[in-house]
Amino acid sequence: MSAATLNVSVFGASAGLAYFAADFRLPGCPPLKATFPAGVIATTDLRVRSPAPNGGRARRGLTSSSAFMLPQNPVASDICAAAITGGSALSLLRFWGEIAKRGFFDQHLIMSLMTVCRKLVHISVGLVFMLFWPLFSSGSQGAVLAALVPGINIIRMLLLGLGIMKDEAIVKSMSRHGDYRELLKGPLYYASAITIACAIYWRTSPIGIAAVCNLCAGDGLADLVGRRFGSQKLPYNRSKSFSGSIAMAVAGFLASIGESWGMVFGFLVVSLGSALVESLPISNELDDNLTVPITSLLLGTLFL
Repeated sequence: MSAATLNVSVFGASAGLAYFAADFRLPGCPPLKATFPAGVIATTDLRVRSPAPNGGRARRGLTSSSAFMLPQNPVASDICAAAITGGSALSLLRFWGEIAKRGFFDQHLIMSLMTVCRKLVHISVGLVFMLFWPLFSSGSQGAVLAALVPGINIIRMLLLGLGIMKDEAIVKSMSRHGDYRELLKGPLYYASAITIACAIYWRTSPIGIAAVCNLCAGDGLADLVGRRFGSQKLPYNRSKSFSGSIAMAVAGFLASIGESWGMVFGFLVVSLGSALVESLPISNELDDNLTVPITSLLLGTLFL
């Protein structure tokens, strides 16, 4: 007797929204096809079309994506979602780590490559993590299990930063100068901020979404743009540029709005405020991975 088969594929992506196609086939039954979106704050609705036997009319309906992608039991479903998300995040970190590790160029170019890799890690890891949020349930159970993914990374940063564990690729992709002790600062704050935003605010709150998006997309892109086009410095902070601050506000805002156009004003205020705080001289003393999410959470509480 032949076994049931489930094929899943990504068939398109635009504006932060990826579309997945699922094809489930059970021996002796008509195939069940489905498509659903998965984005930063995408719904978990799944539009299903099941061909009726003998050429009858197809039936349509709505159900949860987890019913087809993950086990029906809520706890088992969230555990599987956490395993999938954690595996994907680890693979992404390993990918950027290997790129940073294999930089066989002259010293100046290696430093440039390390900077780019570090910022690409900064931008991509948090945003990709959010793309998996629709796989989890919307309640506190889903929030806690999802938060375990960046939470485990907190432990990892502590072990690497204290020298208890060794991983040259990860250290090179996350540190400015290749010093493992740097992981106890920015990377640790980064993982902690995403964990808190996920566990406390979760996907049902625009506050957590704004905090993660401004931290990842906004702050990450600000450094890359500022290094490349930042000739015009801010008068109150010569280490920051107009282009970098503008890039941060725009990137954080665009990443935040997703499908929530009804909250455009609130997201705009949060992104502008986060970019302003990031540009202040205090950023030379306190890490941006600490000040940006705190500012986003505070402003989000007031305006979202």
